[in-house]
Amino acid sequence: MNREANADGFEPVVKEIEVACAPVDAWRIFTEGIAEWWPLATHSCFAGDESGDETAALCVIEPHVDGRIYERGSNGTEHEWGVVTAWEPPARLVFSWHPSRNPGSAQTVEVSFTGTESGTCVKLVHTGWERWGNGAKEARNGYETGWEMVFTKCYGERANL
Repeated sequence: MNREANADGFEPVVKEIEVACAPVDAWRIFTEGIAEWWPLATHSCFAGDESGDETAALCVIEPHVDGRIYERGSNGTEHEWGVVTAWEPPARLVFSWHPSRNPGSAQTVEVSFTGTESGTCVKLVHTGWERWGNGAKEARNGYETGWEMVFTKCYGERANL
């Protein structure tokens, strides 16, 4: 996927990193191990709960097409982040993305895992900003920074252990 803007003028958010492990391991860490690298303290549907009554306890990617991506709070409450639309281990994962929002406003996130001489190139492409509605430009710009921290830093560090 390229970085050209779509008809509504929204350029996709694209992040690409190289990790020092085989594609099968990079895939496993991203999917099965998401609770080990996702920064739930800051990037969670519960993170804005100023009462402190509920905190995020874990996040999960169910390993199949139509599987949910969700987080569960300390008292068992769940928030869906999206739904898996393509499950092609260890090469490609695609899912809808709508944490704390109506699923009708979901964007699409595609993550690809390509073997290299020294490990795996992992590329994340986040598209579909026109479905966000009002505030799409600000949201897209926020995710540009957010994926840098969550994907590039947190996932990258965990995959390079």
